[in-house]
Amino acid sequence: MDDKGLPGKFYEEFTIGEEFTTPSRTITEADVVNFAGISGDFHPLHMDETYAQKSIHKGRIAHGSLVITIATGLLARLGLWESTAVANLGYEWKFQKAVKIGDTITVKLSIVDKKETKKKETGIIQRGIKIINQNGETVVSGGSPFLVKRKIV
Repeated sequence: MDDKGLPGKFYEEFTIGEEFTTPSRTITEADVVNFAGISGDFHPLHMDETYAQKSIHKGRIAHGSLVITIATGLLARLGLWESTAVANLGYEWKFQKAVKIGDTITVKLSIVDKKETKKKETGIIQRGIKIINQNGETVVSGGSPFLVKRKIV
């Protein structure tokens, strides 16, 4: 915890190879419909069961960006950077399996690398991210460099 009593780990407190698992969350009909409305993406794979049944998915699937958005929220629930986050420096994603309405996802996070920055008050942690479904299958994998505060300034 930082000096304000909020949870969060500083750069120095992360260890390469460290792993974390989020709580799980089921993707609902409301999630897909609301995301379509917010994003404007009403593709029939997401919205039309008859159309989607004829696809390789054999039914409607969640938007890939919806799955990532929910995963981001699950990661936030870990409280790892609640008070120490400075900036997300990007994402790289590989979609491996469709997520359907009713699937439950969990996120597995690993600390892949750490790098000091020119500024003494921050450091970069490289996060490895796997989104796993209820069957233990990886549906999305990727990584994200993340700028966090340093404890030692």
